[in-house]
Amino acid sequence: MKTAFIGIDYIIDIMHPDGKIARSAEQATQSDVISKANQILHLAEQRGWLKLLVKVGFSANYVEQPKDSPMFSKANQFGALMLGHKGTDFHPDLHADKVDMVIIKPRVSAFYCTELEAVLRANKIERLVIAGVSTVMTVQSTARDAHDRDYQVVIVEEACAAPTQVEHESSIAFLKQIASVVNCQQLSEMV
Repeated sequence: MKTAFIGIDYIIDIMHPDGKIARSAEQATQSDVISKANQILHLAEQRGWLKLLVKVGFSANYVEQPKDSPMFSKANQFGALMLGHKGTDFHPDLHADKVDMVIIKPRVSAFYCTELEAVLRANKIERLVIAGVSTVMTVQSTARDAHDRDYQVVIVEEACAAPTQVEHESSIAFLKQIASVVNCQQLSEMV
């Protein structure tokens, strides 16, 4: 089955202790999320899967920023999520050089106003392996969009984190209704 790995928002501002809005940093560190994402990237390379990283970001004048969004409205005040600055760099331990493409998104879902769908269709992808930070926001939103576009969706729980373990577990419980939820070992055993 033609498969793509989509790793979402493994950026400093969101999930590194130095990030400006890194509510998920502690959980991501405790769960060793970056190491798990690197395992998936390695497996994807071995299997010939399309490897994509997605990150949220806005231009320096924040013209794309939704000013009325409870989630994004203060990004400009904090100087967060500004493309071309350290905060939107991928986590330094992530093997970002192994990917086929980096996609920039202006909202929560990796599909919204991005070229993701065109890339997936051009490569005749049928199954999406999704992981990222945060489980409760971007992973769940992207998985819902993927499900509604008739992709087979696989979530690698070990490579996801949320601000709290409770939020993570709640999101995973929901995601089991629309996706297969696996760990890295189970992913490596999938055909």
